[in-house]
Amino acid sequence: MRAALLFASILFAASVHASDGIQNADRLMQRYQGEAPGAALLVLRDGKPLLRKGYGLADLERHAKVTPATDFRLASVSKQFTAAAILLLAEDGKLTLDDSIRHWLPSLPATTDQVTLRQLLSHTGGLIDYEDLIPPNRTAQLDDQDVLRMLSATPRSYFAPGSAYRYSNSGYVLLGLVVEKASGRTLQDFLAQRIFRPLHMDHTLLYVHDSKNVPNRAYGYSKTGGRWLRTDQDLTSATRGDGGIYSNIDDLAKWDAALYDDRLLGDASRQAAFSPHAKVTGEPYEASYGYGWRITGDTLWHSGESIGFRNVIVRWPKQHLTVILLSNRNDPEPYQTVLEIAQPFLGK
Repeated sequence: MRAALLFASILFAASVHASDGIQNADRLMQRYQGEAPGAALLVLRDGKPLLRKGYGLADLERHAKVTPATDFRLASVSKQFTAAAILLLAEDGKLTLDDSIRHWLPSLPATTDQVTLRQLLSHTGGLIDYEDLIPPNRTAQLDDQDVLRMLSATPRSYFAPGSAYRYSNSGYVLLGLVVEKASGRTLQDFLAQRIFRPLHMDHTLLYVHDSKNVPNRAYGYSKTGGRWLRTDQDLTSATRGDGGIYSNIDDLAKWDAALYDDRLLGDASRQAAFSPHAKVTGEPYEASYGYGWRITGDTLWHSGESIGFRNVIVRWPKQHLTVILLSNRNDPEPYQTVLEIAQPFLGK
């Protein structure tokens, strides 16, 4: 009898926390509502959605609403998929994490001989940011080969490989190119065949211009002079390994589930991805960096920002809780919002 009463009280407490959590989330998401660029929000516990909702508009010009099926540009949330691709190829024996990047991309300068794939995964390679190498008169979008050419012509670095941390989009663009070299497939095909299709992430893709259209696409907007203007693409929006994936919250729930078991990556690979390899510096939040994941306390998380998009995924693996917020607007930055949304569901 006592056990039954205890179980009932636990269920009641969990129900109260969930109800409070939904009300709290709706309050925090008010800024995304109405005739403005919006967001999709997902709260998962034990793989089941406690809150799954769209707010605001995915396309202002067509007045298309955000739904759980809306696909957003993930920006740097994409990095965890590029990292997973490298880890899959390591499991296949096609490469090792201690390979020199120059072994795979020999056009890079000799100064990169000691830069390893492992260091690029954890942002400790010291490569120059490709964004700082773009010619001032450039008007056409950069692709990955443009980035490789610019880095190949740049023999300097920020620091000796492995000696410091500096967040590097350059490194993840190069990792995407390594996936292609090692697998013999395009990056978009490798991701589709080895990650998206096996996990039934049927509405997720690595976007490449002049190829498959993005389903249920959200367009990015920025507020300028009190008005929302479409700012969906810029010079760096066509690179791939550092931020080119589109997905929705339902597909990301499937990705989250796969990170708890070996249906995609083996135990050793997941442990490597989720272990701290470098202390994050030069960023507003205290964290360590794994492979495609920041690590703060008992959370694994990553944000993604590109022109017109702000996204974040935060996981509490011990509590089996995950909160994902994808938005098609340049403001607000969603990380703190997600932490506040999570508190009632954590019972805090």
